[in-house]
Amino acid sequence: MKKKSTVFVSIGSNMGDKYSNCIMGIKHINELHATRVVDTANFYKTEPVDYKDQDWFVNSALKLETELDPETLMASLKNIEQKLGQYEKTVRFGPRIIDLDIIFYQDMVVNTDKLTIPHPRMHKRCFVLKPLCDIAPEMIHPVLGSSTKKLLKNVENDHEQDVVLFMQSKNLP
Repeated sequence: MKKKSTVFVSIGSNMGDKYSNCIMGIKHINELHATRVVDTANFYKTEPVDYKDQDWFVNSALKLETELDPETLMASLKNIEQKLGQYEKTVRFGPRIIDLDIIFYQDMVVNTDKLTIPHPRMHKRCFVLKPLCDIAPEMIHPVLGSSTKKLLKNVENDHEQDVVLFMQSKNLP
């Protein structure tokens, strides 16, 4: 039996029924081989970043246990995006039916052409850090050496981005 790794994934949507898109994404992740969602953060309505001319997002974070290696897991997450109708993004940071990104994979640092872990912009994104702090406030960023709670405080102090509680995870269907 392979060793199980703890992974944190960001999930978000700003097209169609955003919350249902996220719930479907979680359902598909739970159907992956040797992978299960063990915790889900609250869901937040979040203002778009970088590309502003689009609807607000619904975002959350997931804690997974998986036997999949980082590359296989990322490929599986991209397949889920496609199953839910999210194909190649035409606008960088633009609208999306579903977006699934690996934020942390254990305390691993990966930097290849196809994958960067920890996620390269996560420490600047309130919409990633706020839900992540619901389930992993003391997780230490393996490159920056700061907890997610401290990174969130830095982002909240430095940037203006609205992040509003949308749905508590204890109310999940």
